[in-house]
Amino acid sequence: MFAFLVRRVFAGVVMVIVMSLVTFVLFFASPVDIAAYACGKNCSPAIKEQTRKALGYDDPTLVQWKDFMGGIVKGRVYPNDPELREAAPQLVTKCEAPCFGYSQLNLKTVNEEISEALPVTASLAVFALILWLIGGVALGSIAALTKGSFLDRGLVGISLVFYAFPTFFIGLLLLKFVSIKWGLWDTPVYTPIAEGGVGKWLYNLFLPSLTLAVVFMAAYVRMTRAFVLEAMSEDYIRTAHSKGLSRGRVLRKHTLRAALTPLVTMAGLDFAGLMGGAIITEFVFNFNGLGKLVVEANRTYDLPTIIGVVILAASFVIIMNIIVDVLYAVIDPRVRLG
Repeated sequence: MFAFLVRRVFAGVVMVIVMSLVTFVLFFASPVDIAAYACGKNCSPAIKEQTRKALGYDDPTLVQWKDFMGGIVKGRVYPNDPELREAAPQLVTKCEAPCFGYSQLNLKTVNEEISEALPVTASLAVFALILWLIGGVALGSIAALTKGSFLDRGLVGISLVFYAFPTFFIGLLLLKFVSIKWGLWDTPVYTPIAEGGVGKWLYNLFLPSLTLAVVFMAAYVRMTRAFVLEAMSEDYIRTAHSKGLSRGRVLRKHTLRAALTPLVTMAGLDFAGLMGGAIITEFVFNFNGLGKLVVEANRTYDLPTIIGVVILAASFVIIMNIIVDVLYAVIDPRVRLG
């Protein structure tokens, strides 16, 4: 198991390095004058050139990438030019590792921007994951166990309807009717645990997380139903029933374990995608998460912020793939031999 984990982690690290290089080259090799955007409107040629030196944009792209990766490993100091640091020590900013860059437009490190937005997105993603996994697996199992019944058809039909709805539509419905018109739920305002406690934190997360969970849950109901029915047709399941094991025990110990293997992959990748920013949901409920951060950065062409969030989101996908591989090995030991 340890050797299996080491192989997966090593492959993940290599993928992160390659991905960061590709992302960096794609953005910084563009013909756009990044320094002009970084120094804002009414920027004189002298200030533009100073901004270019301060952020290291005057170096070749590969040198910039090397400095960027060095910042992730050991941190970085801005301005990038030592002469500028000596001339204006009051403007020196130290970015601790892992440093994703410095936003000249917002006058703060990308780390600070991410540290403000990441808890919002992570809270939404984790709560939504819990809701859709519990609901999707439970309802999908019920539909499979009652195959062909009115309940089965009803659950599958309802899941198809909700799966067809876009996320913004569900979010606006919940916000307009449940919160504003009917007054059944206060308008969500993200409140950190440190400020409002766990109860208020969960209360304000519920509607946005439910918005995300409904769409995913609809897909998981249908997938769980299909996987459970497939597992129930296997010979070892019939053998377990013939030994006198109860239906519930066979479902828990054998059927669901077989059905969980493909669901683990789906859940891991879906969760990684949400960790990169639930853009639409964050805008509907005015939550300042990673999705909203990168959209605002794209609007102002704040390239360091865009690159930092993109690399972070891609890293989440790679990390979740490693976790999924490990979970595969736990669920099915034969995977370790691959």
